[in-house]
Amino acid sequence: MGEFELIERIRRHLPQPDARVRLGSGDDAAISVPGGATATSVDALIDGVHFKREWSSPAQIGAKALAVSLSDLAAMGAEPGEAYVVLGVPPDLDEDDCIELLDRMATLAAQTGATLAGGDVTRAPVLTLAVTVVGHAADPGDLVTRAGARPSDVLAVTGELGGAAAGLLLLENQAEQDVPQVSGPYGYSTRGTSSALVGRQLQPRARLGAGRALAATGATAMIDLSDGLGGDAGHVAAASGVGLRIEAGALPIEAGVAEIAVAAGHDPLSLATAGGEDYELLAALPPDRFDAAAAAVKGTGETRLTRIGAVVAGEGVEIRLPDGGLLPPSGFDQLG
Repeated sequence: MGEFELIERIRRHLPQPDARVRLGSGDDAAISVPGGATATSVDALIDGVHFKREWSSPAQIGAKALAVSLSDLAAMGAEPGEAYVVLGVPPDLDEDDCIELLDRMATLAAQTGATLAGGDVTRAPVLTLAVTVVGHAADPGDLVTRAGARPSDVLAVTGELGGAAAGLLLLENQAEQDVPQVSGPYGYSTRGTSSALVGRQLQPRARLGAGRALAATGATAMIDLSDGLGGDAGHVAAASGVGLRIEAGALPIEAGVAEIAVAAGHDPLSLATAGGEDYELLAALPPDRFDAAAAAVKGTGETRLTRIGAVVAGEGVEIRLPDGGLLPPSGFDQLG
């Protein structure tokens, strides 16, 4: 497989660019003509760090790489625009695997309104993907940052938490025990639930519609939960110069997470708040905007919105347990 032959085959699989992209893949650079404001995010995924080829197909890896990047745009309330992909190809990944990976990325891009506008291919010791995404809004003020939360705002989260971390435990156990996927590791035999949890790890969903709905209904700050609620909430608190008080009893924990956590020797709440990779959205909202925001999120058909706490004067994050105790906030650290 030669570099230029692979690039040409990839190019033939890419859909036609949208109206913003005047020139896509095939030249030294893409040409786009955006209007209003843009938001740009870069993510890298590396085999053995962010995924494992032993339990992920090329299609799943490609979809995950794009989805986690698009999740950053969701957290800004942006409309997806262009995506650029750098693919690092190891010696044992063949041409058909590369096409399977890029085809699934192209499919997800089309489903979400994004355009694969270009990128690069290079040799690498392990499979590596670096994805840059560009989102759009009519005005810079339409984009939501981490820095706008105010005391008296309510805190809310989309979807359910802990599923991806529980799915990772299932996959790790599967690899150690050499058992078929979702066959009931840890003695937990609800096959459908196990499959759903594994799906949350292998195939995350970017809450793009929910992000735009929250931005339109008055979210003052927002972040996607890539590294865990405890850690990511701390980013909002620091950027906004406020404290965040989270009620653990109000957290929407995904079905099956508690059973998997206990069987694996983990505290369920710790797993749900620190495990990461849920890619749900944490948002601060004025109290009088929560009902409208919840209705707008429900109207997207993507997920639901749950009130989980409040923004207060001060600093840092408190996760308050039902018995009055505190759960130390923590999250995943890429370099920790």
